[in-house]
Amino acid sequence: MRIIAAAGLLALGMLASQSARADLLPVPPFKGNDTGGIIAYSMATQVDARQVAVDHCARNGKVAKFLAVQAYEGGYISFSCRWVPYGAADQPIRTLY
Repeated sequence: MRIIAAAGLLALGMLASQSARADLLPVPPFKGNDTGGIIAYSMATQVDARQVAVDHCARNGKVAKFLAVQAYEGGYISFSCRWVPYGAADQPIRTLY
């Protein structure tokens, strides 16, 4: 019984000493759904992040509201998609450049 307990303790110790290696998982520069999303700050320096968020929310008939900005490499810009306010046009305006 002591051998099994010692082997289990050794195996548990080996697993606990290993890191999760979450830094190896690929993170997309843009990710979102019908309620909002995030844009990588590195992507926002190359494209118009406001337009990306507006176009994403307009696909669901909503408007974009920006929530937070982490203005450093590795940070994100977060936004939410909200319904068009009362009294506004039926569909959000989509600008094309």
